[in-house]
Amino acid sequence: MKRLLLALPVIVALAAPAFAVNPDEILPDPALEARARDISAELRCLVCQNQSIDDSDAELARDLRVIVRERLTAGDTNEQVFDYVVSRYGEFVLLKPRFSARTLLLWGFPVLVLLAGAAVAFRYAASRAKGREAALSAAEQQRLNEILGDRET
Repeated sequence: MKRLLLALPVIVALAAPAFAVNPDEILPDPALEARARDISAELRCLVCQNQSIDDSDAELARDLRVIVRERLTAGDTNEQVFDYVVSRYGEFVLLKPRFSARTLLLWGFPVLVLLAGAAVAFRYAASRAKGREAALSAAEQQRLNEILGDRET
């Protein structure tokens, strides 16, 4: 029991989400800090690439967290902060890309290729089946009858 109590802080630390936000970055206004956390949870660390800037210890992630907090304290809305960061770093910085013609093409192109491949395969199979159904010429039919006639006798 005593070991469990000693291990409890370690278990809690491992189970809690790992935030890389330094104490000097935290805003004094809890509402602004909550907005900053929400925004930074949706921005990709350009160094780590599969982590949000809220979870990353990279120096660039720290710089992005500072930019987000500066923009919020300047009075920007969440959307304005996203627009500002995207204008500087591109759409890749968003963990959930916005819907646009580019993302539609990105997600729709593989589906179009798959459908086109299925259409080509279907037409090929149909043309092969149609070719097998071709009627025999009169000479071929006579020869076939001769062969089959010979077998029956």
